[in-house]
Amino acid sequence: MLNEMTLNRISTGIEGLDEILSGGLIAQQAYLIKGQPGSGKTTLGLHFLNAGISQGETSLFISFSEPEFRLRRNAKLLDIDIDRVEFLDLSPTADFFTEDQTYDIFSPAEVDRAPMTQKIIEAIDKIKPQRIFLDAITQFRFLSSDTFQFRKQIQSFLRYMLDRDITLLFTSEGSDRNPDDDLQFMSDGVIELHTTPERRSIRVAKFRGSGFVKGYHELELRDRGMTVFPSLIPETHQRKFTSEAISSGVAEIDELLHGGIERGTTTIISGPSGVGKSTFGMQFMKEAAGRGERSVLYAFEEAEETLLTRCQAVNIPAHVMIDRGTLSVVKVDPLKYTPNQFVHLVRAEVEQNNARILMIDSTSGYRLSMQGEDLVRQLHSLCQYLKNMGVTVILINEVHTIAGGEFSVTDVGLSYLADNLIFLRYLELEGELRKAIGVLKKRVSDFERTLREFHITKYGIKVGEPLTKLRGILSGIPEWIDRDKDK
Repeated sequence: MLNEMTLNRISTGIEGLDEILSGGLIAQQAYLIKGQPGSGKTTLGLHFLNAGISQGETSLFISFSEPEFRLRRNAKLLDIDIDRVEFLDLSPTADFFTEDQTYDIFSPAEVDRAPMTQKIIEAIDKIKPQRIFLDAITQFRFLSSDTFQFRKQIQSFLRYMLDRDITLLFTSEGSDRNPDDDLQFMSDGVIELHTTPERRSIRVAKFRGSGFVKGYHELELRDRGMTVFPSLIPETHQRKFTSEAISSGVAEIDELLHGGIERGTTTIISGPSGVGKSTFGMQFMKEAAGRGERSVLYAFEEAEETLLTRCQAVNIPAHVMIDRGTLSVVKVDPLKYTPNQFVHLVRAEVEQNNARILMIDSTSGYRLSMQGEDLVRQLHSLCQYLKNMGVTVILINEVHTIAGGEFSVTDVGLSYLADNLIFLRYLELEGELRKAIGVLKKRVSDFERTLREFHITKYGIKVGEPLTKLRGILSGIPEWIDRDKDK
């Protein structure tokens, strides 16, 4: 195999697909695009040709099925510029239907009078394209008397293309009656498009001379063409960073955590509704803003303005942080985004905007976007990627127990993901509802094993001294160990 550093890579025009292909297609090879009708084969070809034009190359579309005017119209509707793309329109015209023809369109007599292969050769010799998209190569099957002749003709055609340093994409209309296995063997790469009622996906089945990201990847056909969302492979992403404790800006919290939470770790903040989990997470973002670092909050449940107003009320200047570019609040509709689409958002913030702290509020909202997939597996992959990139992750996890009953930190088995596990708890103390904070787990350093009382005031978060004279705090109904001494 050739050293991949020496390969001439060219873009498909689809960023996510280029990533799956380890940087793009290898130039001067032939690739088969497979898929059922409506799966996006032609759209992919339009992107490919447009990418060539943008690189100063000459691109040619050879069409056996749709006329040129329809293809140009469809490309315009998708906002794909193919004005400078050359066309060889070999699709049937209306004249064949209206004229009294006694021969089939692909009969030997018709082929002899107007050989389509000769038209292709003449167009290539005249235009001299670097890129060709041919839709669909299976039409050659009807120009051949048998399977052997078809295979020989295709092999000769592909050789003709590659001898002229052309990168070729061609589609197939394979079926049970006319399978295209032979085309897969003859091509240098195979890209499959799959469509179900629930979703679309793309898979690279073969890529000669290069590695690629295996498996199925999410695909969308939108009003601006095709978008591909590669599955996240955490180990392929790395960034050097300094492991250090990140302060909360509240001395008592830092004491509880023996300095704070470490950079590049995952922290789960767990507790019932309204106990202050999001505010606690925002406190670390507030402190990061003071260092000039950027943080991102993905809000799956709460409206952005409501969250910002609430932050302002507890001395967290979220609006100012946003104005200065040290905070981004992204409202996420969990039913709109699939897991890979959400990963796409996250990666843009990390790799393009250098986000250093990321908070997901909450894991229950994130679970709605799973569409039946494994929540723990998806979060594990995302958190591992962020850890490799030196990003500090905060996951807000809501439990349903308010006070009393069995103590639970997470409801869906997420605790193993956490490097740091912090819980907030309601207490019923002398007829009054109060709050406590504690740490259950910290991988990188030691931590304080006592619990402290936790307040959210208009001046910010206040944390008291360790509650050493109470017992039964985790039950939610604590008792004084020595009431008389306490008084």
